[in-house]
Amino acid sequence: MSCNWGTELWDQFDNLEKHTSWGIDFLERYTKFVKERADIELSYAKQIRSLSKKYHPKRSREDESRFTWCLAFAATLRQLNEVAVQREELADSLNTQIVCELTRYTHELKTERKTHFQDGRRAQQHIESSWKQLESSKRRFERDCKEAERAQHVSDRIDLDSKTDGEKKQQAAEESRKDYVTSLNQFNQDQHQHYHTLVPVIYQRIQDMEERRIERICEAMRSSAEAERKVLPVVSRCLDAMMDAAESTQPRMVSLLWVVVEVYKSGFDPPGDVEFEDYSATMRRSISESSYLDNRTEGRRHSRKLWPFIRKNKVHRDTPVHTHRYIVCRDWRTS
Repeated sequence: MSCNWGTELWDQFDNLEKHTSWGIDFLERYTKFVKERADIELSYAKQIRSLSKKYHPKRSREDESRFTWCLAFAATLRQLNEVAVQREELADSLNTQIVCELTRYTHELKTERKTHFQDGRRAQQHIESSWKQLESSKRRFERDCKEAERAQHVSDRIDLDSKTDGEKKQQAAEESRKDYVTSLNQFNQDQHQHYHTLVPVIYQRIQDMEERRIERICEAMRSSAEAERKVLPVVSRCLDAMMDAAESTQPRMVSLLWVVVEVYKSGFDPPGDVEFEDYSATMRRSISESSYLDNRTEGRRHSRKLWPFIRKNKVHRDTPVHTHRYIVCRDWRTS
């Protein structure tokens, strides 16, 4: 269904002016929305990058390089940093492709709108001036006719001079009638041109301007969605990499446990049973005191050998390890 503002809204100049002003306000409000959206994306990227940097190891630790869950977390942090990069690219696209373009377009739109409504006001002023001219010639014709009629009544009763004055009045009335007819024809011509030529052309330009404004807003909305869709594949790959890093700790769990063994084992054997110490030996006269003391000293010496963990053990680099177990772990990490 086609609609022409020039024919349908020929008498709604003021309402069209208000409507187009509201349309520009909406355009500016949408531009501000996209700008704030870009700022949020930029702030989010900054916070994500800061978080990734905060939990990234300050320096390389040998222990963390041995355990796959530590490696998986480090990989997650790297991917999170890449996500931050993508959000920054989204913010940049929103600012350059939408905010800057809409700001420039809004300025052009205001200039165009001002031109159209100036043309409309000039056309309105012209038809109003023509109407005033018509009203003025009409009143003058009416006045001259009344004066000529009064002069005619007077001339019928008075001398020849009065008749001459009446004829002048009638001649003036005739001239006024001609001016009135001319003004009337001119006004009708101006009015026809105003409502059938000038107004339709001006209003059609305003209608085209509004259609372009609406299309520009829709295009900006599509561009905003497209800009976000563009970064989604990269973000999706980052999430896939995080999932792979998390799942990489599962298939080799046995090897991971062997790494813990190789790192922390002391090499000592587990302690044996605790021997019974007979304190009733002093009551046995058949056992000499010297033999008793010798046995007790020997028991204590043996006890210290059985309990190596009574002091804090430190793992040294030269601690013997099972070579074949460590090779299994190394092969798994490099595979």
